[in-house]
Amino acid sequence: MENQTAVSEFVLLGLSHLLVLQHPLFVLFLLLYVTSLLGNGAIIAVMLAEPRLHTPMYFFLGNLSCLDIFYCTVTVPKMLVGFPSRHQTISFAGCLAQLHFFHFLGSSEAMLLAVMAYDRYVAICNPLRYRLVMSPQTCLLLAAATWSSGFLHALMHTVMTSQVNFCGPNEIQHFFCDIKPLLSLACSSTHLNLTLLNIITGGIGLGSFALTLLSYLYIISFLLLKVRSQESRRKAFSTCISHLMVVALFYVPVIFNYMLSSAGSSSDREMIATFMYSIVTPALNPLIYTLRNQEVKSALRKALRRNCFLEKNN
Repeated sequence: MENQTAVSEFVLLGLSHLLVLQHPLFVLFLLLYVTSLLGNGAIIAVMLAEPRLHTPMYFFLGNLSCLDIFYCTVTVPKMLVGFPSRHQTISFAGCLAQLHFFHFLGSSEAMLLAVMAYDRYVAICNPLRYRLVMSPQTCLLLAAATWSSGFLHALMHTVMTSQVNFCGPNEIQHFFCDIKPLLSLACSSTHLNLTLLNIITGGIGLGSFALTLLSYLYIISFLLLKVRSQESRRKAFSTCISHLMVVALFYVPVIFNYMLSSAGSSSDREMIATFMYSIVTPALNPLIYTLRNQEVKSALRKALRRNCFLEKNN
């Protein structure tokens, strides 16, 4: 059926009701965005420049940093532009584009976290076959699979949403074009859209979380039952702590937002949950990995010393 959408643009209400906090929120979002860009950019630069970090673990970490940069860029710049005017509008096409890239990058990150957990499982539980199992070709294939699967998943939602009729209210109770707040404004049936959201998106989220959890259950049981050395256990756990912290920061608000919330749940609570995993988490990920990872800290110090040396010579 031909789409007969009458609405040409939407108004993102988001945080517009918090008039007193507009300036502090602008500064907060700007700082988080700059922190995310600089932190994740530094990790990518160090990964590329330091040969000893050219391993599967850091290859996937570089992919995570790329995703985080793009992820917060989908929502934050548009929100920052709207703060001074206190009136954020977005075209119908722009709304679909924002929806697409948000779910593309979000679902890709969920799957990438599962791949990173599997990488830690192979490294700890099967170290003798690690280089064979996690070969460069396998790593490239896994990374390509996560990005392409996320893209196709988001494309499905974008196409389905573009076929929905919007002919009434155009005010979205969110700071960006997310699927559920957008579909609540539809004039036509959204049953199929919501069913796909629950089954496909829920399946990707729960499936990725289950694989991540299963990998770490195997790791913990292996360390407790088969590794006798306390030092070996400590080293193994230390390589997993950073990733587990990132997984918790990502999945706790995602589960709250997409699996525990109901149709009548508070839009403010949903916005806070979305704010956590789409803006705060990308800014914190580089700090978590650099503060707890000696190799990354050493590579960063080496890069800084090299830059200082070049500046002095110039």
